[in-house]
Amino acid sequence: MLFGHQNLYLHRHHPFEICQRRNEMLNNPTAEVPLVSLKTAGADPDGFAQAFGDSFRRFGFAMVSDHGIPSDLIARAWEKTEAFFALPEAEKRRYFVEGGGGQRGYTPFKTEIAKGATHVDLKEFWHVGRELPEGHPSAADMPANIWPDQPEGFRDTFTTLYDAFEATGARLLSAIARYLSLEPNWFDSAIRDGNSILRLLHYPPIAEDAPNVRAGAHEDINLITLLLGAEEAGLELLDRDGRWLAVKPPEGALVVNVGDMLQRLTNHVLPSTTHRVVNPPAERRGHSRYSMPFFLHPASDFLIKTLPSCESAENPNRYPEPITAGDYLHERLVEIGLIKA
Repeated sequence: MLFGHQNLYLHRHHPFEICQRRNEMLNNPTAEVPLVSLKTAGADPDGFAQAFGDSFRRFGFAMVSDHGIPSDLIARAWEKTEAFFALPEAEKRRYFVEGGGGQRGYTPFKTEIAKGATHVDLKEFWHVGRELPEGHPSAADMPANIWPDQPEGFRDTFTTLYDAFEATGARLLSAIARYLSLEPNWFDSAIRDGNSILRLLHYPPIAEDAPNVRAGAHEDINLITLLLGAEEAGLELLDRDGRWLAVKPPEGALVVNVGDMLQRLTNHVLPSTTHRVVNPPAERRGHSRYSMPFFLHPASDFLIKTLPSCESAENPNRYPEPITAGDYLHERLVEIGLIKA
């Protein structure tokens, strides 16, 4: 592993070959984001952790196949997403909470803006959060979900999908813990009852001469983001050499990226990479684009404090003052215009 765990991969390959391959990926400015299979994590958890962690370290992104989220559930979710966003504007706005920071329910077109951007994003979205039992201590930090009257089966579909995303996200964080020489269950208590959000995104058709991108250049706030739907063209990351690199996963694969909370926790060992969604070619601008990111958050009282193993003389601690996940989230929501200061 990066900070000391032995990689089972070493037993099957010469050490020089392994180092050469790792250095090629970490240092090659024209490399592509690799595709890794989560199915391999069962038989070779250290090998998967190394491949997944190296991709995070190099790009801040990874592509993951065999992620375990059922394909029939995903198909149903796409159907419900398209059906909801096809509703009349007045009907959708019934579920918009003024002053709610977009945390639950509907957020209208041209509301969110990337930090430092001059144009608002060309999207509308719906947020699903954790379903909490009555009287749960986290209810003060996490508002109750809002559920539309239509389409039928919306609530059941997205509570099930939320749970599936969370289970896959926990497996991926376990791999990251291994990569960072932590216990595999290190993140379990952090994300238990975490403030994670499932976002249903719709980028409506746009004019052929639309000047601004569908989603401005930004970094995510959370620990990691798991994204379905990125096989539709448009997602790009800002690579080390300053060029934009298209992220094109095979159909059904997840795109997973580092969020600012994990970047801060690891003292930038794992970078939260700037990314955006660009407009399609002019002939495709009359078509909608849909995606479903799951923003995996820790609990609001989780203290984001630099991991000692991520500090060194070459990489001194950038964040000597810890901050809770709840306070950090609030700061960032103000920056992107979802909460008024």
